[in-house]
Amino acid sequence: MTHVAEIVTFKLANGTTSEEFVKLSQASEDFVRAAPGFAHRQLSKGEDGQWTDYVIWQDMQSAKDAAAQFPEQDFAPALMATIQPDSVQIRHEHVLWNMTS
Repeated sequence: MTHVAEIVTFKLANGTTSEEFVKLSQASEDFVRAAPGFAHRQLSKGEDGQWTDYVIWQDMQSAKDAAAQFPEQDFAPALMATIQPDSVQIRHEHVLWNMTS
């Protein structure tokens, strides 16, 4: 079975701090953990202010189902309000190789 990486890149809305955004992102943890097919998630920020939310799913259907349900969650409006809408890029890619420590 091939895992799927959901890679979302974006910039924060003006006035939103990193601390605020991380806290709001953590509010999504229960939803993501409970989503069928969830395997791993990490959130990072580059020096250029670009953020990456990187989620590994067991399969493409799990990734698509979670993405469809995400906007319907109670935490979603507050979280999405902190992101510049025109900066969002979402990709789904098949994981072909994985290396762990």
